[in-house]
Amino acid sequence: MKYLYETHLHTCQASACADAYGSDYIQGYIDKGYTGIIVTDHFYRGNSPLSRGLSWRKWVDEFCRGYEDARNEGEKYGLDVFFGWEETYDGDDYLIYGLDKQWLLDHPEVISWNRNTQYKSVRQYGGCVVHAHPFRQHYYISCINLSPYCIDAVEAANAGNHSASNDALAMHYARKLGLPVTAGSDIHDTEQLDSGDLFGVYIDKKMNSIADYVAAIRKNTIAGLAIPQGRCDSAERESLSLPVAIRDNRDRILGHDLWAFLEEKA
Repeated sequence: MKYLYETHLHTCQASACADAYGSDYIQGYIDKGYTGIIVTDHFYRGNSPLSRGLSWRKWVDEFCRGYEDARNEGEKYGLDVFFGWEETYDGDDYLIYGLDKQWLLDHPEVISWNRNTQYKSVRQYGGCVVHAHPFRQHYYISCINLSPYCIDAVEAANAGNHSASNDALAMHYARKLGLPVTAGSDIHDTEQLDSGDLFGVYIDKKMNSIADYVAAIRKNTIAGLAIPQGRCDSAERESLSLPVAIRDNRDRILGHDLWAFLEEKA
């Protein structure tokens, strides 16, 4: 038996672009056969509606409300709910798993991290970093920033991408790096839930905590992706119109030629 999990979900309590409360999602995901969901609201640098003028404790309390709302509702009806977040830099987004609310309260320095510090620190404290929709092209993104040495996995399929070729490029990128791949719905409202446009990952064993998901990524034991057939199959050069910046493990730009990087022999 395999267990299906949503890995990328936003609530209106902490993501300005979302229209649903955490509790709004629970019954729908149960009806779709999911075992659990991971709430990944937009964090401090991202599209969060929370005032940066709040004290750190108050900001974290408010940030966690969407997750806590979903968790409380999930406990009533038998859907497991786990905590994560999505941090943003220059249009590039990273899903953070494995750290909890108390960790955030104890580590206000998280808001000053760069990509490299984020990766080293998250791993130090037992978590992992997944590059979310790395080849997304949208009006608010001016450059594709890739940090191949600061991630544990690649979100190779994202239901919010406008083009399946974005996902195909992400899969190609992950294979080049030899990294695990994930999939997520990047859901922001219940209309997407009703439409059934949902992605996710399969895990062989039921997760008891978010640490189990971190272990599945670090050990590369994710059992499969719940995505449409052929979604990640065709990575075409002409599908990418934005410039690319490839960064090293110190966050310095190494180069701009994506295809040379992808096709370079190890």
